[in-house]
Amino acid sequence: MVGVLLGQQPFREYFPMEGVDTAASLPPDYRAKSELVLGRLMYPSNGYRGVGRFGRGGNWLNGGTAWTVDYPKGDRTFASIIRRLTRIDVRSVEQPVNPDDGDDLYHWPYLHVALPGAWSLTPQQAAKLRDYLLRGGFLFCDSFFGTDEWEGFRDGIEMILPGRTIEELADDDPIFRTLYDVHERVQIPNFRTLMYRGTAYRADGVEPHWRAIRDDHGRVIVAIAFNNDLGDAWHMADDPRYPERAASLAMRVGINAVVYAMSH
Repeated sequence: MVGVLLGQQPFREYFPMEGVDTAASLPPDYRAKSELVLGRLMYPSNGYRGVGRFGRGGNWLNGGTAWTVDYPKGDRTFASIIRRLTRIDVRSVEQPVNPDDGDDLYHWPYLHVALPGAWSLTPQQAAKLRDYLLRGGFLFCDSFFGTDEWEGFRDGIEMILPGRTIEELADDDPIFRTLYDVHERVQIPNFRTLMYRGTAYRADGVEPHWRAIRDDHGRVIVAIAFNNDLGDAWHMADDPRYPERAASLAMRVGINAVVYAMSH
């Protein structure tokens, strides 16, 4: 990442989309300095393209909208998993990152994007995200299913990276080999549909896909877990109702992505 002039924003919390019952308490070391902070992209949403209520619910600047799904519990669980399974010194709490906050975006080398089928970016936000990615940033897009949500994602990513190819990742891609060799990739379920419908997916999102966009040097700058829900897997990792096999895969894929973002 290139240097920037302004300091990074302090830690801050927002209301989670799924309500206070899904919130997580602040760990005692949440102010500690660390090698890595897991960023979470804040974005405006309008609820179109089949995502319904996920895109609505108020002012995105106050939380409670699509970008806060599985937040903050999923992020903090994932951070604890990284701490337990690697030597990366990761902060115990996430960082919500608003692309409109001056140069703050450039301080966070890894950004999780939840429910990107619901994003409704401004041209200015898209341009800044493009610059962020081409300077070495990394987006991990997750928790979206089916044709309509894919089209919503495509609308936003075309604004960010116009004309860039979205490819299916090969089994031997380095992003699946940075720490763990991930050979088998089952679908990582959405917990709500699993509980209420007995299916792992929303809408017509039957087949899991692992996709990516690269920069001109071949580096993955956008990793895409389509028809998968790693956020739910991290969020529900300790719940016996969530399939252990899928939760374990989500941990390994997520850690590989973080290590890739830091090392490539």
